[in-house]
Amino acid sequence: KGAFWPAIPTGAVLSVVALIGTTVVPYSLFLHAAAAAQKWPHNNVAPQVAIRAARQDIAVAIPLGGLISIAIVSTAATAFFGREQQLDNVAQLAQALTPMFGSAATWCLALGLMAAGLSSAITAPLAAAYALAGVLNKPLDLKQPVFRATWIFIVLCGVVLSSLGIRPVNVIWFAQVANGILLPLICLCLLLAMNHSVLGQYRNNRWQNGLGLVVLLVSLLLSGRSLALAFALL
Repeated sequence: KGAFWPAIPTGAVLSVVALIGTTVVPYSLFLHAAAAAQKWPHNNVAPQVAIRAARQDIAVAIPLGGLISIAIVSTAATAFFGREQQLDNVAQLAQALTPMFGSAATWCLALGLMAAGLSSAITAPLAAAYALAGVLNKPLDLKQPVFRATWIFIVLCGVVLSSLGIRPVNVIWFAQVANGILLPLICLCLLLAMNHSVLGQYRNNRWQNGLGLVVLLVSLLLSGRSLALAFALL
């Protein structure tokens, strides 16, 4: 409603949860933690230096990701939702953007889809490889056979499915809803970890815990509504 006043349309709760699930992907938290541990190993870098550098990384990455998400949602709302237009294929997306971008609409959409595909093709398999290596108690090393095999297997699955012309839209949507539903559990684990005594002076302070609890409550509310809706449809 209006510029920055959020509202959930009737029957769109699961779509909202899916949007949150694909933006704040739970596995990205583990990917970031593993990557940070490798970039600033505790035995080579002073904690103060590592934390300062990590904060600088976050200060760039999080706002940039937020701006990209806002741009996508704003463009979709302007070009499609406001006109109540039904879209059946990618070509119609480019046609709908023509009034705003002219003949460059096709190239803009193509670049956007390529960027989205590349970012997912890199981060999702990498996160899965980190997670599996951790579960199997293997070194978190890109050169390890288990690590590389997991990464390559997931990439090949995506390539084969897309090459066969299979359109797993429902599967992708379900995966993002699952991410949104699992987010409260990840938030809770993260809050508990950030208050562990092993962190010493680097534990969360009160305002950090307060902000974390707000995020946890919002994610719980959305997940609860999505679960209630899912059971109602059964």
